[in-house]
Amino acid sequence: MRKPHGDLASIQPMSVVGLPSATLKANQAYDTLRREIVSCRLLPGTRFTETQLMERFALGKASCRIALQRLTQDGFVASMPRHGYRVAPVTVKDVDEIFALRTELEPLAARGAAGRVNRGQLERLEQACRRRIDVDVGNQIDFFLEANRSFHMAIAVASGNQRLCRALSGLLDEMTRLVALGFGVQGVRPNIENDHAAMIEHLVAGDAESAAQVARRHVETFRAMTLEKVIASLRDTAVIGPAAPVQADGSAR
Repeated sequence: MRKPHGDLASIQPMSVVGLPSATLKANQAYDTLRREIVSCRLLPGTRFTETQLMERFALGKASCRIALQRLTQDGFVASMPRHGYRVAPVTVKDVDEIFALRTELEPLAARGAAGRVNRGQLERLEQACRRRIDVDVGNQIDFFLEANRSFHMAIAVASGNQRLCRALSGLLDEMTRLVALGFGVQGVRPNIENDHAAMIEHLVAGDAESAAQVARRHVETFRAMTLEKVIASLRDTAVIGPAAPVQADGSAR
């Protein structure tokens, strides 16, 4: 490749999709901070400042500020004038609302996907959900969440309902934070038993009603498990959560 010359040498680098470098850095900062919050490596209620985040994640001031503005708009953090920011808390109401919607949408997706799924794809994802990898519990949960999300989204996609896909995608993203808080803080891995396998059989057979029934039962069972763990984690972290500034290792002071 020829070296740039003249005025070309002063042009700012662009990303592969044509985004200016500053925009790309802001997007990367947003993705990094959102991932930390959703995975509960930044616990609900944790307080922090721009400077602390910039130092911990090697972020530029402008990128960090834009990322925090977006996270505030998304409801993940709240601005506290002259006192920095606070990670949005998780409440029992959050668990109830998210799972109440999933209880309605998952059976709807299963009905629409009956007879239209790719068995091989679902079986690979189901096996990934149950796989035990030789890493710490936190990373095991991250692996489970990604595989579990992919399993449920594959069913939603097979239903052919794009609006349903978008709605369920958002709910599964929100659920990630609940599971990370409940199971991650408690140091245990979710156990989904055989619900996924049963769903696959009904979906492949084209039995829409049976698939919907299993989907509903699965969500209701998982809700009870998650609620129990979230309540335990909220109790365990209540002392440090509301006012704990973030440290370089993610712990609270």
